Amino acid sequence: MTDRRRGPGLRARITLLATSLVAVVSVLLLWLGWLLAGRVVTSVPSLPAGTTVVVGGVRVQAEQLADALAQDARDRLLLAGAVAFVCVLVATALLAWAITGRVLRPLREVTATAHRLSVESLGERIGHQGARDEVAELADTFDAMLDRLQAAFSAQRQFVANASHELRTPLAVIRTELDVTLADADADTTELRRMADVVRAATLRAGELVEALLVLARTDGLGVGVAAPVELPTVVAGAWRSTRSEAERRRITARFSEGPAVVVGDAALLERVAGNLLENAVRHNVDGGWIEVQVVAGPQWTTLAVASSGPVIAAERVAELFEPFRRGGVDRTSHTGTGLGLSIVRAVARAHGGTAAAEPVVGGGLRVTVAFPAV
Repeated sequence: MTDRRRGPGLRARITLLATSLVAVVSVLLLWLGWLLAGRVVTSVPSLPAGTTVVVGGVRVQAEQLADALAQDARDRLLLAGAVAFVCVLVATALLAWAITGRVLRPLREVTATAHRLSVESLGERIGHQGARDEVAELADTFDAMLDRLQAAFSAQRQFVANASHELRTPLAVIRTELDVTLADADADTTELRRMADVVRAATLRAGELVEALLVLARTDGLGVGVAAPVELPTVVAGAWRSTRSEAERRRITARFSEGPAVVVGDAALLERVAGNLLENAVRHNVDGGWIEVQVVAGPQWTTLAVASSGPVIAAERVAELFEPFRRGGVDRTSHTGTGLGLSIVRAVARAHGGTAAAEPVVGGGLRVTVAFPAV
């Protein structure tokens, strides 16, 4: 059960504050008027001694005329002022209540919308059309926040759906192989070894996907836990050792242009960035193709650029490559990799305060540039 805050609302507090201020000012003006009225009427012409004057229906001696006139003026002022005081307070309260109700209407709409919202109704917006004041700015900010939340939830749904699809494939392969082998009463050692090889490959694929998901969840928006100076050429060299054999098997030529470059960050994550870039460059290349790796230390940014030959990629689809489970612009069609390589690269770059961008290579291929803040 949700605890609700008790006490008068903002509308009532503003009305009470405005009425109190008007009441204080009115009392002060009434007091000043009372003083001035008494002093003004004291300046009366002198009359012969013993003369009587009627003031307010009462006979007053000439010697007491000034005091009587002052008292009569003050009484009349207090009577009229009291009536005016009540009328002003009532009018102020009504006007403050009406005006604040109109001004705070967008706030009530924001509150009502927030109460109605759920994961399934994030498409609702306030859409304030009134004056462009602070309340309108609040309503627009709330709508912008809902846009971001809706995009985040949509991306999360898509990510979970894609991850489920990717994990379902190796699990289905494992279950099918086991069912077929168990149903074959005459399965020999060769058949069992074949089944074991298939299951092992499917298990490795599922493990790679889970590991990639953990890395992506660790780095996406969470920052870097360990920060230390890291030699970027050393990281690239270590990552190349893991992919060199496949590149040589496919007759892919690699050219490196590296200079001294230091990045402050997590060495394991930076090695994952270099490894993902080189693995993608080899995996999505053509037989007999080429790879170019450049490490440049600039005054503001230290960049790692990996370019490679390969199939032609449309320029408008390059941005999609950084989305999860996208391979070469095609959604979940490759039988190798996890489809999270460039997503992890972008997440790690952002965690280090850097950026990641890609552009197609003329004639086919891709160039990916990752920039880190210079030391």
